[in-house]
Amino acid sequence: MSAAVPAVFLGTSDFAADVLRVLAASGQRPQLVVTPPDRRSGRGRKVSPPAAAVVAGELGIELYQTSSVNDPASREAVLASGPELGVVCAFGQLIGADLLAALPMLNAHPSLLPRWRGAAPIERALMAGDAVTGTCVMRLEEGLDSGPVALRAEVRIEPDETYGSLAPRLADLSGALLTDALDLHAAGELEERFATQPDEGITYAEKIEASDRIVDPQQPASTEDARIRALTPHIGAALRLGGSEGGERLGLRSAGVVSSQLAPGEFAADGDALLLGCAEGAVRVSELQPAGKRWMAAVDYLRGYGVPPSPPR
Repeated sequence: MSAAVPAVFLGTSDFAADVLRVLAASGQRPQLVVTPPDRRSGRGRKVSPPAAAVVAGELGIELYQTSSVNDPASREAVLASGPELGVVCAFGQLIGADLLAALPMLNAHPSLLPRWRGAAPIERALMAGDAVTGTCVMRLEEGLDSGPVALRAEVRIEPDETYGSLAPRLADLSGALLTDALDLHAAGELEERFATQPDEGITYAEKIEASDRIVDPQQPASTEDARIRALTPHIGAALRLGGSEGGERLGLRSAGVVSSQLAPGEFAADGDALLLGCAEGAVRVSELQPAGKRWMAAVDYLRGYGVPPSPPR
């Protein structure tokens, strides 16, 4: 086993928390976790810590929370523990030149760079119908996910894959690659692995906006099924009933695409599921969430609400 590298972990999200668990279980346990302050979230607006902060507490790793890691006091706190490297994953804050100059940093990014640089690489890969994705470990630079890559590994995206099934696989892979990178650093063999990203094939994974969540039956069923799966279960996709912007939102989770003669926006019962007609084919809806209610199986929705009305033509 390689010697442990004194490292600081900078991460925020559930994905980052899963990666932190993998690192902590390896021989490359971080000595400090840096994450944003607690904030209000959810329907009750309850103050909650970031997922990475929760895991740091569970693992007994020292925690430092800051709204800007680039503030002089925060930069000093990060460097005070004497790290050799920073390890970044889904942190959500841009790291400035001063801190990067003082502390070399590795970033685990769940895509096959240069494809899907940016905030939502897993969701965008699913929405685009990519057959494969993966994780890269790169040297962090001021540019957006543009640094040279040292390690990369691919995973196949299954036809029925959701964010909820793909993200944990990528988190495990990211943690394993970061562990390998730290082992290589300890052995003095990491630097030779870095390669500049190609200029061809650059795409950007823009942050998921409210408009990305709205299912559009005027599009092919395969496109809308991919949208729904990409946002399941963490963000959620919804249809506006009646086809209007002011229509009631109905949350949807899908179970694939079927051939159908249904008109776009038209629903029909199909055994224990509900079909939503699209421009080409239909989405087979497995779960629904009426406004202000909990998620329920399609069969329970049909029992309680019936088939939703078709939009006006």
